Amino acid sequence: MTQATLPFADDTPTTVAPQALDRCGFGLGWDHARHGLLPPAQHLLPQNPLRQGWEAGRAAFGPRTLAATPAVQAWLSLRLDAWLHGRHFEDVQVTPHYLAQLWVERCPISRRPLRGLQGLGTAASETLESARIARLQGEAGYAAGHLAVISLRAAQAMQGQRWDDARLMAVLAAARESSADSAAPGLTGDMDDADALSSTEWTRLATLMSFVTPLPHEVAAAVPLRVLPPNRLRLLNPIQGLQVIITRQIARPGFAARLGQLATLLPSLSLQRDFHKVVHGLLPRAWDGGRPLTESQWRERLEDAWADPRLMRCWQRFALQLSAAQAEELVTQAARKGLVGQAQQVQIHAPEQATEGWALESGGYVSRAQRISSPAPARIGFKRLGAKLPHSLIAAAGAPQA
Repeated sequence: MTQATLPFADDTPTTVAPQALDRCGFGLGWDHARHGLLPPAQHLLPQNPLRQGWEAGRAAFGPRTLAATPAVQAWLSLRLDAWLHGRHFEDVQVTPHYLAQLWVERCPISRRPLRGLQGLGTAASETLESARIARLQGEAGYAAGHLAVISLRAAQAMQGQRWDDARLMAVLAAARESSADSAAPGLTGDMDDADALSSTEWTRLATLMSFVTPLPHEVAAAVPLRVLPPNRLRLLNPIQGLQVIITRQIARPGFAARLGQLATLLPSLSLQRDFHKVVHGLLPRAWDGGRPLTESQWRERLEDAWADPRLMRCWQRFALQLSAAQAEELVTQAARKGLVGQAQQVQIHAPEQATEGWALESGGYVSRAQRISSPAPARIGFKRLGAKLPHSLIAAAGAPQA
């Protein structure tokens, strides 16, 4: 009896020997073909792994392609950038669906309108206010929890900066602005730069970057909340998570009852008294000028309230009476008791999951051996200098913020 081997379709490309195959580049070309997209022209040379994967994908899929939505194009663009620069890309959680949830109408740094979804990850017709998906933790790869949509202008300013660098840039920008205001007209031409961030914008950027940077409790308590965390961002410092929860209550119906219940969780009367001072200091600043009409107006009013040094003094007096562990416990209890409000879905991450997939141990990079031999990026946990990271808070999961 003769036997025959029937050829069945296999999604696994085999046109290149595995030992010579750059799996990341090949897979990227394969997914371009899967969505009916042409890779960038510079990657269409015959020996380019991306070209090889694209050709294999075209042969496998033919006209049966999937929709190339703006989120899909952004996903491919991020993967291409990671591949070109040897960056780690965590592809289990960072999907087109995940990236679509990051979208905001206005840049959280400049507060200017961003270009539409087609601006996500595309290079054509870009302006300084085109939307870009940025890594807020410069020492991490592309992974869920520290990605945010900001303007191209803000992303360029952030390039190579740490959160404390951004804070220093805010101080220097404020000094330049003060000097320009006092200078005689006509003598400030060298100081003017329309593309440069203002001191206020640098302060917002520093706050945004501090959320995804493990900080000592005392340092995190001193960071003014000049920007609320966008959707799907993980807050690694418990005291900032508590500050965000308190602040967001003001914009939600029934905030007085929830904040009253939150106060009862505090261990002493002195802490409860200082907590109410923070709330009473935040309220008039948030309501100054009348009730905001839109979600974005609420956000900006609440963020601007924290620019007042008197409110920050009240906050620090309260926050420094707590330890990081106590702040974390308060956040956990508030989430468990539903005190964060129905419109604010909050997830608590265990310490080992807080930076999972960020590849912090390798500075966010992958080796050539990993790119060639690994079918998918490794998921790496992280402990900073042997210290246990706190549970992280992921802001407003599943509810895109304006």
